[in-house]
Amino acid sequence: MGEKILLVDDEQDFLDVMSERMRNRGMDVTTAISAKEALERVKNENFDAIIVDLLMPEMDGLEALKNMKKINSDLQVILLTGHATVEKGIQAMKLGAMDLLEKPADMNNLTEKIKKAKAHKMILVERHMEEKIKKIMGSKGW
Repeated sequence: MGEKILLVDDEQDFLDVMSERMRNRGMDVTTAISAKEALERVKNENFDAIIVDLLMPEMDGLEALKNMKKINSDLQVILLTGHATVEKGIQAMKLGAMDLLEKPADMNNLTEKIKKAKAHKMILVERHMEEKIKKIMGSKGW
């Protein structure tokens, strides 16, 4: 099974083109046209990676990232922007972004980042399971 991705951008044409390219690479892609829609999806679904546009109306990518991390600090978020600055990149990393890539994103590079995000997520899930098992074992006195 391919990587499960949430792609968030306020431009429908971009969502259509990118999601098609990702699906052609075997990924399971869900799209959201706004940060608010993305936050609802994050509350109700699991994703291996979340790709978020940095500049969107109502709520920008950095604010969306903050809110997503409040929902689940383990989320693997990659920001995309057509207006990258070192300052925004540093801010994104401090907020917990996995990476900040410039548009148009090179699909090979983006695919690699998504695969790394999935691998990192799997490690985090495994750690959480080990902690739960230890807690259960400790509480049972075995």
